[in-house]
Amino acid sequence: MNTKHIEKITEELRLTSKHVLATAALLEEGATVPFIARYRKEVTGSMDEVTITTIRDRLDQLGELDKRREAILKSLEERGQLTDELKVNVLAAETMVILEDIYLPYRPKRRTRATIAREKGLEPLARLIFNQDNIDPLAEAGVFVNAEKGVDSAEDAIGGARDIIAEWISEDLPARARIRDLFMVKGIFRTRVISGKEEDGLKYKDYFEWEEPVSTAPSHRILAMRRGEKEGFLSLRIVPPEEEAIALLESLFVKGDGASSLQVRMATHDSYKRLLSISMETEVRLETRKRADEEAIRVFADNLRQLLLAPPLGQKNILAIDPGFRTGCKVVCLDKQGKLIHTDMIYPHQSEKNASEAAEKIVSLCGKFQVETIAIGNGTAGRETEVFIRKLDLPEKIFIVMVNESGASVYSASDVAREEFPDQDVTVRGAVSIGRRLMDPLAELVKIDPKSIGVGQYQHDVDQGVLKRCLDDVVMSCVNLVGVEGNTASRQLLMY
Repeated sequence: MNTKHIEKITEELRLTSKHVLATAALLEEGATVPFIARYRKEVTGSMDEVTITTIRDRLDQLGELDKRREAILKSLEERGQLTDELKVNVLAAETMVILEDIYLPYRPKRRTRATIAREKGLEPLARLIFNQDNIDPLAEAGVFVNAEKGVDSAEDAIGGARDIIAEWISEDLPARARIRDLFMVKGIFRTRVISGKEEDGLKYKDYFEWEEPVSTAPSHRILAMRRGEKEGFLSLRIVPPEEEAIALLESLFVKGDGASSLQVRMATHDSYKRLLSISMETEVRLETRKRADEEAIRVFADNLRQLLLAPPLGQKNILAIDPGFRTGCKVVCLDKQGKLIHTDMIYPHQSEKNASEAAEKIVSLCGKFQVETIAIGNGTAGRETEVFIRKLDLPEKIFIVMVNESGASVYSASDVAREEFPDQDVTVRGAVSIGRRLMDPLAELVKIDPKSIGVGQYQHDVDQGVLKRCLDDVVMSCVNLVGVEGNTASRQLLMY
């Protein structure tokens, strides 16, 4: 275990070092967050699940940073580029962004305009100009004219030198940090509709000509813009104030008004437009996507928690209906333990005769199985089916409830459902799920992939690995908060 990581997390979260160390040791041994929060309070200082989860995630982040650091040091050493100063800087980098910025000048590159200029021997000229002494760059460049190397004139030499200077500027740590901040603080998301896609992309019409500050754009709009771009309907740019960006670079690198400074000024313009702006836009895209993902996942997790912890109806005889128009409504009856005891079909939305038969059947089933609650899925034909049921001459003691059926179809076609009901078709399984999730939401919903429950925004657009881990944490937390009845709990429930 890395003691530096423990110290850093202790400082960041303002916790006691021994408690962070004990928590990290328990996590390393494989203990789950709910277990640590409930049964190891004496060694963690009574940390809650949120704090323990934060420690776990931060340890993972620092571990990934160390892996990347080791890979960079190995690469530099193998290529003979690792100096004592560079090693100190790499070891001191506290974020992935800073680490990559340090490594950028040494990263193996494809052939660029700067590398071609170096191959032509123009780096000494670039250094001479970049120093911005009182010299005549054109006169100095004459020395570097060499037709064999492809430098046919002093102007060619100066152009190559500027390419090298532009690359230096684009790889400068302070310059990158300042431009990155400018993108984040004053950058603008700008979307435009792709020509010819206006009709097909109507669902993105709000973004056909849209601009919004990067710093304040909400996660759902960032994800919507990215989806529109991914589907080929929108072009998306992140645009900072260009004049301010170039002025910032000039303030960092241009030292005066001499002939050399003029060349450096030209190099700053080229560096920003050709290299730095593209690099920063890519970085900020990744950062804003990460920010949007985190917010969307947080919303998804909060909604999932509320759904899982919804009050259970308890042990009641239930008649559950999976509604439909043309294909009819699947009806199942469940006993107080949720066991399937009867299945049927009704067609209340096709003709008066069918509706009359459906009414008789529902009334009969309610009497025969002593139904206490009717659960109706809220999908297609759900509202119409509810109206139909409420018009029936049913005992007042029977409650009629609309149930969120999101994910029921996913469950009905799953291995878990086939294992539970091998002799029933998917419509029966879906109706059973609707009834059982009213009886005990947590016990039923743990059988379904949380992403399929439909309680989040753009859940298919966010980082799927992070989403899965977060939602698994929520399910585990809820199961451990509520507890289970060991004699009757399903295998899926006991897995948590």
